[in-house]
Amino acid sequence: MIPDRLDIAWIMLIGLALATILVPPLVVSRPLFANALLLTFAALKGRRIVLDFLDLRSAPALWRGLVSAWVIIVVLFAWLASAIVALI
Repeated sequence: MIPDRLDIAWIMLIGLALATILVPPLVVSRPLFANALLLTFAALKGRRIVLDFLDLRSAPALWRGLVSAWVIIVVLFAWLASAIVALI
């Protein structure tokens, strides 16, 4: 049986969720790097959900670009906030 695109997305989301759980104990001494890694996982999960489960993969390129840019901007603001808190 050939896995469906949603099945692959589901497996990837589970893998990223497990990686999100495993990162904090492994990277205790570098909080900014850990935050960047966790937020990268969040961006990947958000983009996968938007493209596959909200079915924007078949939408026009403008919509895909706008929504992907929105996900990236939210993640960048979250990382900037965590960096400011870590440096204060």
